[in-house]
Amino acid sequence: MEALRVWRASFNLLGFAASRAAAASAGRAHRFHIRCCSPAAAATTKPPQDRRRRSASSSSTSDRDSIRAIRLKKVEELRGKGYEPYAYKWDRTHTTKELQERYTHLENGEVCTEASVSIAGRIVARRAFGKLVFMTIRDDSGTIQLYCEKDSLTEEQFEQLKAFIDVGDILGASGSIKKTEKGELSVYVSFFEILTKSLLPLPDKYHGLTDVDKRYRQSTLT
Repeated sequence: MEALRVWRASFNLLGFAASRAAAASAGRAHRFHIRCCSPAAAATTKPPQDRRRRSASSSSTSDRDSIRAIRLKKVEELRGKGYEPYAYKWDRTHTTKELQERYTHLENGEVCTEASVSIAGRIVARRAFGKLVFMTIRDDSGTIQLYCEKDSLTEEQFEQLKAFIDVGDILGASGSIKKTEKGELSVYVSFFEILTKSLLPLPDKYHGLTDVDKRYRQSTLT
């Protein structure tokens, strides 16, 4: 009888050890399965960085192409109306810096009607308010505001100003000098001419682009 009890105890101990070994083996297989599947799951939830970059680049290129197409249409319409959007010359009498220094003494709201000035530069800002259009023009010396009022221009020129002038265009403008009520020295425009129609918007919002090679590569005049 004693031998029988020993045999039964040994048999139960072996069965318990076998069940523990089977459980441990199943656990390892389960953990291995999780590790294998995790990268695939991560790949489906996190799109690759290069895919996002390609998407952004494609969208940017598409926008530039659309803007270029719109501005090329404006070039065609201007030529259809008898205007050449790439002028050969413009007689400039002052730089923007010279005007800022010479007429800084004007009072707010004062117009210097005896002054007759002519400047040229690139339009870097534009705002329209009904019968008024304000533009900021930049040349190699600085900037000045163009004060464009419907009553001081011909009907045709004012419509051209609203429909065809974009930021980035190079413009020639002539007129008198005015300091606005807010103290902004301006050229009170009586005549203007498009000297170069820009086909693309200014890169980097026109400021901060100091790399000369990059400026040529991203030229808005192409």
